[in-house]
Amino acid sequence: MVVKGGVPLRGEVTVSGSKNAAVAILPAALLANGPCVIENVPRILDVKIIMDILNKLGATSEWIGENTVRIDSHKINTHIASYETISRLRASYYFIGALLGKIGMAEVSHPGGCNLGSRPIDQHLKGFAALGVNIKEEQGLVKANGLNMVGANIYFDVVSVGATINLMIAAVRAKGTTVLENCAREPHVVDLANFLNSMGANVKGAGTDVIRIKGVAELNQGTTYTVIPDQIEAGTYIIASIATSGDVKVKNIIPRHQEALLAKLTEMGVGLEEGEDWVRVFYKGPLVRAKVKTLPYPGFPTDLQPQISVLLSMAEGTSTVSESIWDSRFQYVDELKRMGSEISVEGKTSTIQGHKKFFGASVRCPDLRAGAALVIAALAAEGTTELYDIKYIDRGYEDFESKLRQLGASITREEYTE
Repeated sequence: MVVKGGVPLRGEVTVSGSKNAAVAILPAALLANGPCVIENVPRILDVKIIMDILNKLGATSEWIGENTVRIDSHKINTHIASYETISRLRASYYFIGALLGKIGMAEVSHPGGCNLGSRPIDQHLKGFAALGVNIKEEQGLVKANGLNMVGANIYFDVVSVGATINLMIAAVRAKGTTVLENCAREPHVVDLANFLNSMGANVKGAGTDVIRIKGVAELNQGTTYTVIPDQIEAGTYIIASIATSGDVKVKNIIPRHQEALLAKLTEMGVGLEEGEDWVRVFYKGPLVRAKVKTLPYPGFPTDLQPQISVLLSMAEGTSTVSESIWDSRFQYVDELKRMGSEISVEGKTSTIQGHKKFFGASVRCPDLRAGAALVIAALAAEGTTELYDIKYIDRGYEDFESKLRQLGASITREEYTE
């Protein structure tokens, strides 16, 4: 990706469907006995991989509109998800819960995706065991037998989005009642619960730290469901607008999902206007330093930590960013330094000396959100930046370059072979 920086972003941009919701809802569609039509699905690489996995399991998964997917799972013919596809995707572990709920058996390899440090699934496995699932881990595979799942009380030792979602998917088919405690409260957890209920499940409490699930014998009905807007994509465009001293209206959002980000930007001196399903952000003067700590929702999202670090590099004074979710979320720092940022990292905290200008350079994207952050830095930079390994960006952003070009950015994609 080649970006010529220094142009303020101006205009309007429409946010796509939520990546994090879609990669949970599509596997959960396996549970339905009838076809599911899912709308507002982003055309991103992670969704393509999920659909490939569904088709290899024997389901029919196909695009029937620009952002609409139809899934029919009545011809599922295997409980084994191949390593070839699973290894490319972090959300692959949702197929454990989905296959257990569908046919009572699952064989799935450990997750792939972005390398953000250790990503244990112990909370998932602990929860499945409590439901009566027999778990074996062999040669990088999780083999699960849950033909007689029974509801249970499960307390998560740490707040885990993945474990909350996985156990919700499986527990809707367990006999009796399951109570999940210390649950993740993210918007996509709520979206999944609403989707499951639309198929005939009985899930209550999503969005709080206690979720109660009454198991059902089967999910009879297919459903038509619309995925929520992408909270992180919206935040990325909001931050990019300010980094370029621009003025952008970000549409098709749920403003309350942005509260942690907007509160921090207000603290930094950013101009904001808010409507029912949009927010306008505009640069109105020098940015003020800030302290940011990532936390589970409704705290500041870890998936916006690299992007806000770009903005803090441009603010006056010294800022700090504390990462409480992932071990290796600062892999982008060395690349940002190549562009002029002054950041030091100790443990899970970075110290950012602000009031810095970015300069064009050649950089590599180490993961999805870091890639987005480097694009933001490139948009704000003097000169031209070349970004390599942009496959990570394709995992989570739909039409990224074209949306930025609509806002005035000079950004193109070129073929590259080493």
